[in-house]
Amino acid sequence: MQTLDVLKAARSVVIKIGTALIAREDADGVRTEWLTALAQDVAALRKQGKNVTIISSGGIALGRSALGISPQTPPQKIPLEHKQAASSVGQFRVFHGYHEAFSAQELTCAQILLTMTETENRAMHLNARATLQTLLDKGIVPIINENDTVSTAEIRFGDNDRLAARVAQMINADVVVLLSTIDGLYTANPYKNPGAQHIPIVETLGDEHVSMAGDALPGLSTGGMKSKIEAAQTALRAGIPLLIADGRAEHALDNIFNNAEMRCTLFMASAHEKNARKSWIHAHLKPKGAVYVDSGALQALKNGKSLLPVGVKKVEGVFARGDAVEIRALEDGQRLGIGLSAYSSKDAGDIMGKKSADILEILGYAGRDELIHRNDMVLEV
Repeated sequence: MQTLDVLKAARSVVIKIGTALIAREDADGVRTEWLTALAQDVAALRKQGKNVTIISSGGIALGRSALGISPQTPPQKIPLEHKQAASSVGQFRVFHGYHEAFSAQELTCAQILLTMTETENRAMHLNARATLQTLLDKGIVPIINENDTVSTAEIRFGDNDRLAARVAQMINADVVVLLSTIDGLYTANPYKNPGAQHIPIVETLGDEHVSMAGDALPGLSTGGMKSKIEAAQTALRAGIPLLIADGRAEHALDNIFNNAEMRCTLFMASAHEKNARKSWIHAHLKPKGAVYVDSGALQALKNGKSLLPVGVKKVEGVFARGDAVEIRALEDGQRLGIGLSAYSSKDAGDIMGKKSADILEILGYAGRDELIHRNDMVLEV
């Protein structure tokens, strides 16, 4: 029941769809019936109040035919420029498949292409997160893929597994589900060792689990258990549990969320790991400036709210959007905490004390409602 408990409690779910699940074996189209079932499962999760974000592979595989690349050609033997060209063709086919399936369930989906750069650069990170959160708030299902056309090394290492974990970090998801052609972690590669034992739950991810990861899975996939273990490490550092399951059967997602007998591997996050992101902000980011808040804003922060421009009465220092800044009390200058600013020092100074609804008129563009989002803030009082 431990796995089901985690899934039932999750309000924000990131689901990674492997290439072998969405692409037909001949790589000449999507698995329409499977994708229809997935859309039905996602619709059911949405009705339960869960936000769903999908990381989907398949672009390169579905673009192979346009370039005359045989589906039997291993991904590792396709030249990089051919992979990138295939992706530009196949990504359109992938999203068209999602659009058709999800529209039938009265779900709107949005296409987003990311690279690891967008998740590592703080300013880009804030932009991407705000876009994703807006889509989720509007009930839209983001469909995200690695931007293979401009990526290089990422293509060769199954990065959509790791991208799923990075996106989960970005939106503070509650769980990551990696759907693949294998039902979890084994003590050895089950394709080569029939005596390998399945591991249903990993309480603490250690070196012994990393050593169990084998090579890439057979077929169209570029990822393998190694990339999934690395994704688990990334997710766990942010306090997010990660699950690996076999998604080949229709309605696999519904089975995962409702069947206690479903075979999978759950990597559990510890209580310490759940505070890892804020610990990182607090310990490793040097503040570039400070914002001073009034007593009303301080009380709102203590109640778990984000810092809005209206509560800021003074801005010090020179900082860029995404930089760390101190939060101080206007009355006595006491340091109250630290956070990542959604605005530069100049823009923060222009909008301080103003309502969020006035930001567009003041700055000439519609920025974030929050000066510092609560998920990017560590209070010390």
